[in-house]
Amino acid sequence: MKILITGAKGFVGKNLVAELNNQGYTDLLLCDRNTTEFELAKFAKEADFVYHLAGVNRPKTEAEFEEGNKGFTEKLLELLSKNQTSPPVMFASSTEAELSNAYGISKKEAESSIVSYGKEENVNTMIYRFPNLFGKWCKPNYNSVVATFCHNISREIPIRINNINAELTLAYIDDVIRELISCLDNKKAKQTIYYEVTPTYKVSLGDLVNILKSFKESRNVLSIPELDNSLVKKLYSTYLSYLPEDQFSYELTMHKDHRGSFTEFIRTQDRGQVSVNISKPGIVKGDHWHHTKNEKFLVVNGRGVIRFRKIDSEKVFEYFVSSDKLEVVDIPVGYTHNIENLGEDDMVTIMWVNEPFNPKNPDTYYVEV
Repeated sequence: MKILITGAKGFVGKNLVAELNNQGYTDLLLCDRNTTEFELAKFAKEADFVYHLAGVNRPKTEAEFEEGNKGFTEKLLELLSKNQTSPPVMFASSTEAELSNAYGISKKEAESSIVSYGKEENVNTMIYRFPNLFGKWCKPNYNSVVATFCHNISREIPIRINNINAELTLAYIDDVIRELISCLDNKKAKQTIYYEVTPTYKVSLGDLVNILKSFKESRNVLSIPELDNSLVKKLYSTYLSYLPEDQFSYELTMHKDHRGSFTEFIRTQDRGQVSVNISKPGIVKGDHWHHTKNEKFLVVNGRGVIRFRKIDSEKVFEYFVSSDKLEVVDIPVGYTHNIENLGEDDMVTIMWVNEPFNPKNPDTYYVEV
């Protein structure tokens, strides 16, 4: 199948091309602002399906809306109509088509041309009125508030909000692309013309900014976002894609002494704390127990032994661990425990605890195993 994509280098186009390639669609006819009329005519003649994503939304004059949206659409459809079998067309419109501004009017007129093409050629046409889209590869300070905020907040550039209560309707680029690729299955009914991307999310500008700022602060407090919230999860992925390329990493505080080191990696109130513990050869760490706090130990380098004893018993249990066979050891409450490095090299242990350390309520009591 030969697929013509206009606006192939735009935000939606880049994501669509990448995923089509992932799914094995490699015969793509890519059209952008540098494509000549001759090339476009050739593409239109070969196309089995068309994604019409090209459009103008930030022109120097309003007249460019008419030319870039309505005019180019009509030119494209005229070329497609010359085919012996005209291809189906998916058209990227906007919710602005419901409004009376110059951009909205030009999109509405382009929609009308698409509808007429479908009827005259007896072929499927699929029109999507996209809300505000967000995701990777969108140009900041252009036409996406999410891209702009992610770019600026990650770089500590001031942002301006006129109305924090203004509500946005958002759609995530991966959801958009999944829906667009489904158009290729030809199961869309001809009598249906307008389609919607799902899910969409409603969020105020003020809440959006607070969420994005929390992502930046998360490095300082070692938190991770609430990833069970679909919008937050997608915004976090988007935010990370706008990090400055020299700021992908961030330092952690290593607490060092003669025994080795202990470094917190992740700290959350509801999913616990993850730390990296490094023990020098022969070193024993621990010899304490907890009422409620519970842990998981995973040795990822070296070899050692984890010992347990119920505080009202003399019997000691031993679990020998090593990086040769990764195995998680649960640390139940009510057992005093320690971990000893039996090897000749540093032993590295990933430690998870169900709650972050609270110096006012440490729930940690020293008792030798």
